[in-house]
Amino acid sequence: MENNLMLPALVLIPFLTGIGCWLVGKISSQLPRWLALIGMVVTFVLTLMLWNHGTYQFNLGAPTFASEFQTNWIQPLGITIHFGIDGLSLLMVGLTALLGILAVGCSWNEIQTKVGAFHFHLLWSLAGVIGIFLALDLFVFFLFWEVMLIPIYFLIAIWGHQGTTQDAHIKAATKFFIYTQVCGLIMLVGILGLVVWGYLLTNGTMSFDYNFLMTVAHQVPAPFAYGFMLCMFIGFVVKLPLFPFHGWMPDAHEHAPTAGSIDLAGLLIKTPVYGLLRFVIPFFPAASEKFAHTAILLSVIGIFYGALCAYRQTDMKRLLAYASISHMGIVVLGIYSGTLISYQGLMILMLAHALASAALFMMTGQIYARFGTRDLSQLGGLRGQLPYLSFFLMFFVAALVGIPGLGNFIGEFLILMGSYARFPVFTIIAAVSLVFAGLYGLILIHRSLFGQPKTTQIIQDLNVRESVLLLICAFGLLWLGLHPQTFLDVSNSSMQWIANSYVPVQHTPELMQHAVSQLDQVEMR
Repeated sequence: MENNLMLPALVLIPFLTGIGCWLVGKISSQLPRWLALIGMVVTFVLTLMLWNHGTYQFNLGAPTFASEFQTNWIQPLGITIHFGIDGLSLLMVGLTALLGILAVGCSWNEIQTKVGAFHFHLLWSLAGVIGIFLALDLFVFFLFWEVMLIPIYFLIAIWGHQGTTQDAHIKAATKFFIYTQVCGLIMLVGILGLVVWGYLLTNGTMSFDYNFLMTVAHQVPAPFAYGFMLCMFIGFVVKLPLFPFHGWMPDAHEHAPTAGSIDLAGLLIKTPVYGLLRFVIPFFPAASEKFAHTAILLSVIGIFYGALCAYRQTDMKRLLAYASISHMGIVVLGIYSGTLISYQGLMILMLAHALASAALFMMTGQIYARFGTRDLSQLGGLRGQLPYLSFFLMFFVAALVGIPGLGNFIGEFLILMGSYARFPVFTIIAAVSLVFAGLYGLILIHRSLFGQPKTTQIIQDLNVRESVLLLICAFGLLWLGLHPQTFLDVSNSSMQWIANSYVPVQHTPELMQHAVSQLDQVEMR
């Protein structure tokens, strides 16, 4: 397959645009905003071009990709710059570009200090996320995994909300960094274990290539495979976050700027879902099957725990953070159910949750800009003061809790339907949790929109820029709810291949030799 230069361009455009934002920020505070917006629009357009011209059909016997880019990088260690895109990664890259546009748009008036540096960190975090969704070399994947963390740390530490105590935003950023850095190192242990095992199996071939390490992973003895799987599982679910690894998330959201919260809820917590689907399930099908009951038990606990904590919050951002923890429990249930229906529902839920949570975090920022608080006990009566904002808030809360006709409902319904065939008891318990989602949604609506206004001042309703950003999210949720087949067709073969790979397989030495020969062909280019 010929190298498709559009794949590295998807990563390089945000990287280079971010550097440009930093440089022009010394000249003007408006230029970085426009440059960042143009960069993310171009990235989104490239994704649409790949969608139109690619054929996203998987060979169910082996992983194949519609487009690839591969070139040597660090040859002694077998490291290549290897990008590939299929239906799963295409949708996630498109989501990243779209939310990048929204993040730039919602920061237009919010960020007034160090504007160039802010957009530099924002775009570099987005470039890291895109790199994660494209990387087929696990060293490059880990590199982007780490690149993504550092800019988000600075977004929270420098532009985050101070909170009630001094340096609270710095403490929240440090907590986020420690959690994610430690989990990344644990994941690296699992990756290096596979690389070393492949080196021993092939008598001297070292490679981080996706296909090669998958072949190696299928020949690792069961105890070691289980250990490698746990390392990668922990590395991913801490960032998901799955109960009980969720401690960093509410604090990070509470203090992050609005764009940072969009990045965290809409994109950052989707990267570990992608990692579980792309690496853990195909690499370790037998170990994942053995671990499934434990993972699903944690997911069910997380569903109820997140919903209960969300119900008890008064800070809007912390409420939405715990709601995301609850939703990620449903995601893990879908991953370990191992059926095509649940995987397809998982795809829709990831897209819908990203749009709904991004919109609600934007609205939280809009409310904070007008009233100087996110505390629900200090709000009330917004329905009479701000009719447009009230309409959108009710719409997106309805989407978040899974009202029929919107994307979240389709995703949750498909996950529960697909999971019931394998784990009926867990699925019934998880379905009950949807009642709790309605409770914290109603609390949010009741405390903010109804009752007596806390101020008699005339407050401006949503302006055109704010309304357009929210309409983009609303249109996306309606399309996901009414025409989900648009996205299901793109991801179908990829999800079918992952579902098939969940069945334990045995690779022969001939297949290992085939994987090694593929690496030799790369080195000869």
